Amino acid sequence: MVQDPNASTAIALLTALLLSACSDDRAPAPPPLDPGLETLTMAPESVARERSWDGVVQAVHQATLAAQTAGRVMELPFDVNDYVQAGDVVVRFTDVEQRSGRAQADAALRAARAQTEEAEVEYRRIADLAQRQLVARSQLDQATARRDAMRANLAAAEAALRQAGEQVDYTVVRAPYSGLVTERHVELGETVVPGQPLISGLSLGQLRVEVQLPQADIAAIREHKSAVLRLNDGRDIVAREVVVFPTANPQTHSFTVRIELPEMETGLQPGNIVKVRFKLGESERLMVPTSALVRRSEIAAVYVISPQGRVSLRQIRPGDVYGEQVEVIAGLAAGDQVALDPVAALAAQRAARSAAQ
Repeated sequence: MVQDPNASTAIALLTALLLSACSDDRAPAPPPLDPGLETLTMAPESVARERSWDGVVQAVHQATLAAQTAGRVMELPFDVNDYVQAGDVVVRFTDVEQRSGRAQADAALRAARAQTEEAEVEYRRIADLAQRQLVARSQLDQATARRDAMRANLAAAEAALRQAGEQVDYTVVRAPYSGLVTERHVELGETVVPGQPLISGLSLGQLRVEVQLPQADIAAIREHKSAVLRLNDGRDIVAREVVVFPTANPQTHSFTVRIELPEMETGLQPGNIVKVRFKLGESERLMVPTSALVRRSEIAAVYVISPQGRVSLRQIRPGDVYGEQVEVIAGLAAGDQVALDPVAALAAQRAARSAAQ
């Protein structure tokens, strides 16, 4: 049987028309959903690479006062942990011997002044006679030498009186600055000698932190010299100055880093342990606001908006926290859209599910 070519062409054309009609009858693809959420497009950010160590709070001003004269302790008004103001008397000695010495020095000064005045008068008299050539030159030289010697004696007597007065002043020991008494080395009635420790104290007005750091990280820390302290109340304090000691401890092989704190109320006390973050460099990381996180027990997640507008909850692995941002170690990639308001994202997800039913 021979097939008509025209019939074959007609059948093919009819088939194409039917397929075209079926294709036209199909519903168009739905447009992407718009949940109306505020989102953040994930992109790597340059973040400081940091590491934390424990540091010890120290007082910048701390000292042990020692006796500068001999005597017996007759007044000791402050005990350990007492607060003293700058200028307060912290130790007082007996001063009988010192006052006697000052009286003797004062008498010696008066005698030296009288002798000096006498020598001055004698010198002027001899000088006048020498000018008129009524005395020998040797007499003028003797008068001049005696006058100069008396002037030197007077200067020495004045210095001795000042020293004797200082010895009297040394019987009263005053606080050099305001602070706390940390240790008493003497008691009432004890006899002390010059150089003997009396009382120790420290000032709370200016504090610093010392940290022992390993050799491997000291080069980066010396380069950046940036440190942040975390206080007990959660506040972060930026260090006013970071000083890296030039040499390592020969026993521990660690380096001492001293951190100067700003003059502000920190609530820290000498001896406290604080966490100190040091900047070691910078790296590219994905970051999301902490407010966008959804936490369930130990699981952290964020709401992600797909290109089609669908809202889904995706588990992530959070890393370090930087202020109000948290690092995302795993679970997100660059270009992902993250909902900034998890409550609104949950509501949009439920609304989409209800509409689909």
